[in-house]
Amino acid sequence: MAEPQTDPFARPPWRVLIAGCGYVGAELGRRLVAAGHQVWGLRRRPAALPAGVALLQADLAQPATLRDLPPRLDGVIYAAAADRGDDDAYAAIYHHGLAHLLDALVARGQRPRRVIFVSSTSVYGQAHGEWVDESSPAEPERALSRHLLAGETLLAQSPFPGTAVRLSGIYGPGRTRLIEQVRNGHARLQGGPPAFTNRIHRDDCAGLLAHLLTLGGAQALYLGSDSDPASQDEVLRWLAAQLGITLPPPGEAAATDARHHSGQNKRCSNRRLLASGYRLIYPTFREGYGALLQGHDAPQ
Repeated sequence: MAEPQTDPFARPPWRVLIAGCGYVGAELGRRLVAAGHQVWGLRRRPAALPAGVALLQADLAQPATLRDLPPRLDGVIYAAAADRGDDDAYAAIYHHGLAHLLDALVARGQRPRRVIFVSSTSVYGQAHGEWVDESSPAEPERALSRHLLAGETLLAQSPFPGTAVRLSGIYGPGRTRLIEQVRNGHARLQGGPPAFTNRIHRDDCAGLLAHLLTLGGAQALYLGSDSDPASQDEVLRWLAAQLGITLPPPGEAAATDARHHSGQNKRCSNRRLLASGYRLIYPTFREGYGALLQGHDAPQ
């Protein structure tokens, strides 16, 4: 049965903190402000934020810097990202940093109506083309992804209504590596059985987070991915056709690369997200990459 359909901005304006106001968080903040909400963006270093988003300079790894959170917060989105790819950096942000923020909210008697933790589909260890959804076992092979799972557990055990959102590979403005690889002739087809990849445009990341923030009856877990888990070769061939480029056939290097990335071979289902009433701006990679190739912005 579909979840209740609720206009996410039908209620009075919310006071919202975005902890980690970077690539996704800044776009989320822009959308929330445009919808009439009061928004703070927490960043460790000063940086320009979208108009209307107030800067809150603090360090999630340093609990003392979280003493001056805005009062009476209605919603919190934890969208912080590690600045390095090592185990310590992941633990500091996705586990300990979230714990520090939750502790600060409790210590100050805050009672947000929803806290959202931005996680990743990397928590799934499936690698043989399986479909995964919110009921699938999450048994990450990488230690780094275990910290994401620990963060999800931490939120679930907190006193606040919480929702974890597992996003797949994020692309969008400024993240066009695949396009440039094809354009520059560096892309290589893998060949062999399909190795499925999953992705979601940055604007849909921000859109679905805004949607879930104030959704009545939101569940504790959602997958955020588009509607077409396509093989890497299919995406590369499509991009090459759009650019008028012929890709070289698979070679030994490509086969080695395919084996290296075999852990990406799964298909993420977004049925629960769509059942909640969210409608994707870019339902597949074709619409998303097509807009990037044409230099178009997302619909507002």
